[in-house]
Amino acid sequence: MVNADKKEALEKLLGFIYGEETGRETYAELLGLLNSVKSGPGLTMFTHKDAFLISYGDMLAPPADKSGEKDTGLARLGKFLERRNRGSFSYLHILPFHPYTSDDGFSVVDYRQVDDRFGSWDDIAALGGRFKLVFDFVVNHGSVQSDWFQGFLAGDKKYAGWYTTRPKDYDASSVVRPRTSPLLTPFIRKDGSEIYVWTTFSADQVDYDFSNPAVLLEFMKIFLEFVHRGARIVRLDAIGYLWKEDGHPCLHHPKTHAVVKLFRAVAEALDLDVLILTETNVPHPQNVAYFGDGDEAHMVYNFALPPLVLHGMLSADAGPLRAWAKTLPPPGKGWFFLNYLASHDGVGVIPAKGLVDDTAFAATVEEAKKRGALVNYKNTPEGPIPYELNCSYLSITAPPSLGSAEIRARAFLAAQAVLLSLSGLPAVYFHSWIGSEAWTEGPELLGYNRAINRERPPIDRVEKELDESGSLRSLINNGINRLLHFRQAEEAFSPRAPQKVLDTDGAVFALLRGPAGKRWVLCIQNMGAEPAVLKVRVNGLSADLFPDEIALEPWETRWIACGDGDSREISTAKG
Repeated sequence: MVNADKKEALEKLLGFIYGEETGRETYAELLGLLNSVKSGPGLTMFTHKDAFLISYGDMLAPPADKSGEKDTGLARLGKFLERRNRGSFSYLHILPFHPYTSDDGFSVVDYRQVDDRFGSWDDIAALGGRFKLVFDFVVNHGSVQSDWFQGFLAGDKKYAGWYTTRPKDYDASSVVRPRTSPLLTPFIRKDGSEIYVWTTFSADQVDYDFSNPAVLLEFMKIFLEFVHRGARIVRLDAIGYLWKEDGHPCLHHPKTHAVVKLFRAVAEALDLDVLILTETNVPHPQNVAYFGDGDEAHMVYNFALPPLVLHGMLSADAGPLRAWAKTLPPPGKGWFFLNYLASHDGVGVIPAKGLVDDTAFAATVEEAKKRGALVNYKNTPEGPIPYELNCSYLSITAPPSLGSAEIRARAFLAAQAVLLSLSGLPAVYFHSWIGSEAWTEGPELLGYNRAINRERPPIDRVEKELDESGSLRSLINNGINRLLHFRQAEEAFSPRAPQKVLDTDGAVFALLRGPAGKRWVLCIQNMGAEPAVLKVRVNGLSADLFPDEIALEPWETRWIACGDGDSREISTAKG
């Protein structure tokens, strides 16, 4: 049943989205839907023990010798995590696992099914028994092969108005594009007529028309089904592009923000234990706008973090990272940053705009390309510009040219330690966790740049390399686990615990987490190839709490926890 005090918020949002009359009718239908749903237990909030692992459901291929292989991809992933996780991660973000036709799952055919290539809902439930699950909700677009779109082309009245269409000669010059492909794609309807459908991302991904209330209500049903299936966080993919209006850039439309608020309001109206995460790979001010006034997304990705850390590692200048981190708002009562570096996508370069000198960042992009990064472009009125770097974060920040596996692992861990130290929640991509390098054959084999960081390696090969003492995989995997376990023992890493970025020089990035009672953690990362010295001066702290000076080896990470008469530390340079 719906909380009475939340009904007004739902009705008001729908009135804003659809106008008074249609909004009232849509509210009545939504209320009928919500009244049929059992209320939840309320939110379970995050602690310092929480961390996210991001993975495809079929991330690991069967053994090279497939004899006797019976596991589904999801079951194989589950068994691997049962052996290897050892308490490091509490949340598992399973990237889209529905039937799909392209984009590694982001062109969804049926939101209510699990792709046979991955497994079944039983496999999802089994993972939900060991992890809190994050589901992807691809709400902006779907596959042209879906029953919905095929019904639309066939003239089925049920799907009339479900997709965004425009005339062939539509002037799209004001529309912000994340790709260089055409905005409109022609399709032939059953009656032989040609229709032009809005395709923000590719010709296989047709955009829904949320100005049709029937579309919103259908997606609200799926959202509630996701929660029933065990989703504790629902990630709204590409949400910024949702609402289309002629003459508007069609990015961050006020009604898009209202739809996000509606998802949250529905969750709150039913006291569901589920949070909303928005995916908006855009400049920092626009990204954080999805927090609203504490009434929109519970979480947003810290999209500026990956390019700023990349710049710091490749230029040995952590200055832009320090300056930006000092501007981050203190943890809010109802929202959190999700900190990450690598993902199934690339490293977005747009979020770094205005945070790094253009010439300096251009040099970083060029250096990344020399180390094997590929580039995706987007259209602008001035022509195509770089949109993201496609790479293995390991191969770019710790390339083979650094030398031994030990040195490379230490450098990569310095980058990972930055994200693990920041206020908010840490999220680690599966390939970063297991120390995967660039899959250089992938883009040519699959035909798209993002494949470079989406390899599905045979599980037996990965297991063997992880068990090999001194291997790059083993050093990185053990190092990330050590840092995560250190975090879990210190309440100063609580997502809501404040942070103070210290005034340092050059390649050193340092911050203080806490207080949690009377205990603090000093997190120091040397992001450069030269030794460094940190002079510790923090107002308000006892002079004898930390050493006056801390010497750092190249790429060393050192975390020191002090207070309550006890101290402990971890260093990536001391094993």
